[in-house]
Amino acid sequence: MDGIRINKYLSEHGICSRREADRLLEAGRILVNGIQAVPGQRIMPEDTVELDGREVTAEERDEPVVLAFHKPRGIVCTTSDRDRAPNIVDYIGYPVRIYPVGRLDKESTGLILLTNIGGLSDGISRAREFHEKEYIVRCRSRVTDAFLKQMAEGVRIDVPDVKKSALSGEKQMRSVVTRKCSVCRIDEDSFRIILTQGYNRQIRRMCRALGNPVEDLKRIRIMNIKLGALPEGKYRILSREETEGLMQALQGNKKGMKGNTNEINHSAEL
Repeated sequence: MDGIRINKYLSEHGICSRREADRLLEAGRILVNGIQAVPGQRIMPEDTVELDGREVTAEERDEPVVLAFHKPRGIVCTTSDRDRAPNIVDYIGYPVRIYPVGRLDKESTGLILLTNIGGLSDGISRAREFHEKEYIVRCRSRVTDAFLKQMAEGVRIDVPDVKKSALSGEKQMRSVVTRKCSVCRIDEDSFRIILTQGYNRQIRRMCRALGNPVEDLKRIRIMNIKLGALPEGKYRILSREETEGLMQALQGNKKGMKGNTNEINHSAEL
C-alpha cells in the first residue's frame, strides 16, 4: 500500500511515540486534510496533518536529542492533558519538542528517557528484544526468600488487553505469566529487580499478586543508561558514548530508527 501509517508518520516527525500517537488519535486531536484521523490511516505526500490545530511538517523537525530525566513522584509520563497531574513534557519545559520513551507510573520515581528520534521509544519497549530495565523496590512488609524466588521465576498477573479494549470501548484484562528475571535482596523489605519486558505497572502487579504490595519503586537503569547521581526533577543530555551504546544495542531495530548519532545534540546544558 502507498503512504505511511499515521502513527509512524508522527513518530518519524518527532511528535511522539507510536503508542502515544494512537492515544492522540483516540482523543480526536489529529486531523488529516481537516478531517479527524483514525487509527491505521495512511498518510500520502500531499496530505496535511494537524495536531491540536498546528500543522506537522518535515521542516519543523528539530535536531535529534535524547535526555535522561529523574522523574519525581506525581508526574505522569504522557503528553496528554487528560490527567490532572503535571505531565512530564510540560514539567521539563525543554526548548524543542520531545516525548517520553515508555512510561513510569505516577507514583514511581527514577530514570526515564525523552527524545525526538522516531522509533527510539518503540525499539526500547519491544519485549522480544530483551532490553534490560533495573529497579529498586521497597515493599510494605518483609520480603521472604519464597517471595523473591517467585518474583524471579514468574508471577501470574492480569494486565490490560489493549486490542480487546480498543474493540469493545471498555477496559479489558488478560492473564499472563511474567518472564523470568533477576532478583536480589537489598535489605529486610527491599530488593533489586531487572526486567526484560514492561507490562503496565508490572512490578506493582507482581508484588500485589504475591500479597506484599509496593511501598516505593525507583528505576535506576535502562539498558546502558544509568540514573547515577542525577538529582530528582533534573535532566541531562546523554553523552555521545551513552547514545552510541544505546543505538548499537538497538541495531536489530535500526530499520525503525531515524537520525544519526553524529547529528545528535550532546550539549551538557541543563
